[in-house]
Amino acid sequence: MSNANNTSHAIDPSTGQRRPSTLFDKIWDKHVVQNVEDGPTQLYIDRLYCHEVTSPQAFDTLRDKGIKVYRPDRIYAMPDHNTPSDQQEVIHDPIGRKQVETLAANCKEFGITHFAMGTKDNGIIHVVGPEKALSLPGMTIVCGDSHTSTHGAVGALAMGIGTSEVAEVLASQCILQAKPKSMRINVEGVLQPGVTAKDIALYIMAQMTTSGATGYVVEYAGSTIRNLSMEGRLTLSNLSIEMGSRAGIIAPDETTFEYLKGREYAPKGEAWDKAVEEWRKLRSDDDAIFDKEVTYRAEDIAPRITYGTNPGAGIAIDESIPTLESIPEADRAGFKAQLDYMQFQPGEKLEGHPVDYVFLGACTNGRIEDFRAFASVVKGKKKAPNVVAWLVPGSWLVRKQIIDERIDKILEEAGFELRLPSCSACLAMNPDKVPAGKLSISTSNRNFVGRQGPGARTVLASPLTVAASAITGKITDPRKLILTEHKAK
Repeated sequence: MSNANNTSHAIDPSTGQRRPSTLFDKIWDKHVVQNVEDGPTQLYIDRLYCHEVTSPQAFDTLRDKGIKVYRPDRIYAMPDHNTPSDQQEVIHDPIGRKQVETLAANCKEFGITHFAMGTKDNGIIHVVGPEKALSLPGMTIVCGDSHTSTHGAVGALAMGIGTSEVAEVLASQCILQAKPKSMRINVEGVLQPGVTAKDIALYIMAQMTTSGATGYVVEYAGSTIRNLSMEGRLTLSNLSIEMGSRAGIIAPDETTFEYLKGREYAPKGEAWDKAVEEWRKLRSDDDAIFDKEVTYRAEDIAPRITYGTNPGAGIAIDESIPTLESIPEADRAGFKAQLDYMQFQPGEKLEGHPVDYVFLGACTNGRIEDFRAFASVVKGKKKAPNVVAWLVPGSWLVRKQIIDERIDKILEEAGFELRLPSCSACLAMNPDKVPAGKLSISTSNRNFVGRQGPGARTVLASPLTVAASAITGKITDPRKLILTEHKAK
C-alpha cells in the first residue's frame, strides 16, 4: 500500500508544492500502490464484499489458476439477491439455490467470513456493511454489484466492479482502475415536509439525466446534505450509480461518527478516538477544484415519482408527464416507448392513478428510518384492499429494531405483514415478482423494463409516498396525509 499520508493537503510530486485536494483525491492517493505509465492505477482495496450472483466465476478463476485468496480477513460475503422474504428454510428456484450454496462452499474453501441466509448477521450486503461498521471512513470498498456506491455515505470510496475485477481483488487485494473525474453536487436549504433523501436523488437524476455523471466520482455537499440522517445519506449514495457516476461520497462528520460508534466492527476505546481524529481530516480542502460542480435548492424539491423505465424519467408528484412536444425530437421515440410500456400517456397526471403493489425495502430504503417513516403514515389507518404490500427489512438487525420499537404492531394493525430480510421485489431473482401488467410503487432503485418481474410496471418513490399510496390504493402525495393529520391534531 502507498505510504501517502492522510494530511489535509497532498503534495504535487512534479513541483513539491501543496496541492488542494478533494475528499476523493485524498482517499484515492492514500491507496495508490503504483501508477502504470499510460495505463490504469493499481489501487489497494480495504474491503471486498461478495454476494451469490457475481462471485462464483471469480472464485472459479482462482481455482483454475491455483491461486489462494490473498487477504481473506478483508472480505465478507452473504447471499441476498435470491433470498426469499416469506420463508428462508428453502430456496425453491434451482438456479438461485445453487448460487447460494456455491457462495457458502466457496467461502468455506477460501476461508472467507460468510453471513449465511437466515442468520442474525445476514441481510442485503449494502445494508449490513454500514450497520456493522464494516464500512468505515477513508476506506476503498468494492463489490460485484452496481449499488456498492451506497457505502460512500460513510466517507468511503465505494465502487461496483465486474466479475473479473472481483477475481483481481480476491487474488491481490488490489484493482486496476483509471482515476475518474471529480464532481461536487451541492444541495442547499431546508427540505419541505414530506420530502426525503429519496426525493433528492430522484430530483437530481431528473436534472442530470441517467448519464449526467458518467465518468465522475460525485461528492454530495451543502447544508441539506449535512442535515440528512445517516440512513438518508445511504439512500442518496445508493442512487449515485443511476446517474452513471462511478461512486458517490459524503464527507464524514459527527452524524457519521455517532452512527458508527459502538457498532460491531467499529474501532473501540483509544483506537476509536484515534480513528475519529483521522476521519475528521477526510474533507475536501476549501480551495479544492472539481472537474464539475452544480448546486440545487432544497426548496425546489417536492415528493417525486417516476413515469418511465429509467430512474431519471421522473416528475414532482403533483406534476404531469411531459408532453410529446416538450421532448426533443431525437428523444421522442424512446420517450414514447417508455410510456407505452408503462401504459401512461404524455401530459397525464399520475397522482390518483390506481396501484396494484407496493414495496418498501431494498438497499435503497430498507433501513430502520424507512420503516419508521412508513409507519408514521399508516398508523391508525388501513391498507387499501386492492393493494398487495411487501414490507421487507434490509437486514435481520433492522427487523429486530422494527420489532423492538413495536413498529411491527403498527404495521399489523394497519393490515401489513412484516417479511424476512431479502433484496425481495427490487429485482426479479426471488419469489417476490410483480405480475405482468401490474403497477408497483416501489422504494427500490430501478424501474427498468421487467426489473420487478417480466412485464411488471414500476414507479419509484420514497417510503412516505409508498405508504400514502398503500393506504389510498392510488399514487398519493404524502403531504396530503401528513399535513392533514397534523392539522387534525
